[in-house]
Amino acid sequence: MKILLTAAACVLSTSAWAEVPRVVTDIAPVQSLVAQIMQGVGTPDLIVPPAASPHDHAMRPSEARDLANANIVIWMGPTLTPWLEGSIGALAPNATHLALQDHADTVLPFREGAQFEAHEHEAHEHADEPAEEFDPHMWLDPTNAQAWVTKITAVLIAQDPENKEKYLKNSAEATQSLNVLDTQIQQQLTPYKERPFVVFHDAFHYFEARYDVEAAGAISGSNAQAPSPRRLREIEHVIEKSGAVCVFTEPQFNSGIVDAVSGKVRVGTIDPIGFNLPVDHKMYWKMLQNIADGFEACLSD
Repeated sequence: MKILLTAAACVLSTSAWAEVPRVVTDIAPVQSLVAQIMQGVGTPDLIVPPAASPHDHAMRPSEARDLANANIVIWMGPTLTPWLEGSIGALAPNATHLALQDHADTVLPFREGAQFEAHEHEAHEHADEPAEEFDPHMWLDPTNAQAWVTKITAVLIAQDPENKEKYLKNSAEATQSLNVLDTQIQQQLTPYKERPFVVFHDAFHYFEARYDVEAAGAISGSNAQAPSPRRLREIEHVIEKSGAVCVFTEPQFNSGIVDAVSGKVRVGTIDPIGFNLPVDHKMYWKMLQNIADGFEACLSD
């Protein structure tokens, strides 16, 4: 009888676990948001490691297996990771697909060239332009994350109603902590709104727009491709013309390029993807705070 009861318990345990959706995410900030909502229920898998570029990552076999086994795929969308769209269709055609770029409150256009026009932060309604014209780095505005938390929670509950209360509790905590962090960063960066700076990679448009700090230009474009010699000459002119007080590098890219153009201008580091952070439910919040701290450290007197 004891053996039968133990076997029955194992079956019930396996059955209960099987009801939890297998969730796959594309980048670490998205994984972190989903992990926060799934706390106490399960852990989402990650396709693109923080050390890899989401623009052109080649999936490893283990990542492809995770995608093939997914019940839910939550990703930024084809504007950020166009290579992933075909893989989702081929490996996870029956999974629920949630492209977060389709559910953002704030959507900003690409910025062209090495030098940015002043106040080029105007948001557009998502339906007005094709997706490929939008800057895909939408996770760097926490108001977008708040909208996504609501949508992600609804998708999880639809597939796993047994854990509805846990998802709702975690979602409420995520929203509250995002509001607190947003307010803190607003206050932290208010003194630096007029300080010109240059970024390595045009990934921070959403963060700049949210907190009213404005880059004068970028060494590399939004897709993080290596800058041409002409663009490097242009950015040197931008640094001089704007009176930039800081040139920002990123930990996953070649800092030598920044050193070559920055001259005597201070160099700081900001990270839009969580390169040096543990991939967990706290990572998204730490990443935004680290960006704010990086801005303050480099833009302050």
